[in-house]
Amino acid sequence: MREKFTRQLAKRKLTVADVFDGYAALVVIVTPSAIAPTIMRDPADDQVLPAALAARADLIVSGDAHLLDLKSFQGIAIVTAAAAVELIAAGA
Repeated sequence: MREKFTRQLAKRKLTVADVFDGYAALVVIVTPSAIAPTIMRDPADDQVLPAALAARADLIVSGDAHLLDLKSFQGIAIVTAAAAVELIAAGA
């Protein structure tokens, strides 16, 4: 694990298992539907889009330039982590 993450976890008295368990408690397993490819430059990104649709996601949060270039997909905004934090803080 990266040193910067190790320090942050230690400050918060958390372990990797604690973080994993926290995320696992939030997980909803969905079965993505097939959609036509949307991101020709990076086909691996096309897995994100049907998963977001199947999950009825409010946002797709990504640092991936190909996804961010889309700005939205079938009504789901595609934003950076910083933008997502701002939207959540604003109550959007």
